[in-house]
Amino acid sequence: MKTKFLYIGVGVLVGLALTLGVWKVLARSYTYQGSLINPPVPAADFTLTDQQGQPFRLSDQKGKVVLIFFGFTNCTDICPITMAQFTQIKDHLGDLAKDVRFVFITVDPQRDDVDALHTYVGKFDPSFLGLTGDPANLARVWKDYGVYVNQDATDGQDNYIDEHTARIYAIDAKSNLRLTYLYGTETDVIAQDISHLAREN
Repeated sequence: MKTKFLYIGVGVLVGLALTLGVWKVLARSYTYQGSLINPPVPAADFTLTDQQGQPFRLSDQKGKVVLIFFGFTNCTDICPITMAQFTQIKDHLGDLAKDVRFVFITVDPQRDDVDALHTYVGKFDPSFLGLTGDPANLARVWKDYGVYVNQDATDGQDNYIDEHTARIYAIDAKSNLRLTYLYGTETDVIAQDISHLAREN
């Protein structure tokens, strides 16, 4: 009887080892579809203010995958489309969504105060984070992430608008910048990559 249980125990262990081995092979063979940063580089840390008026520090998110998009609440096209894409990505992730932070950082601090961001991100998902800060601090963040911002542009009504880099940044659970996505990248493509990043953790 003892021998029988021993064989069963060995069989279970072998099965687990094989499963883990297959998973590791599949993990290594995955090809990211975004713009891969290889080798990964440490994501520049920053502290900004979220839509609840609370400090948000990127380094405090270690252990989570962080998706960042830079935009402004008065944007009528690229920004709301990307934020809607965030909601679709979150839905696609299912249970893995708990390991992902969706972050919107303003390029228009003059108009995007805490209240404006609270209203804006709440239209998409209350769990999303909208960040602002003083212009000098935000400018450092933009520079660190290579974000172009032009606040001199105007629309047809002579109202100023913000031209800016329209790219999604993916930071892994070890706080490394791993991937970026151009505007227009298909939602399924991003969701697959982020799902894999979340599973790495």
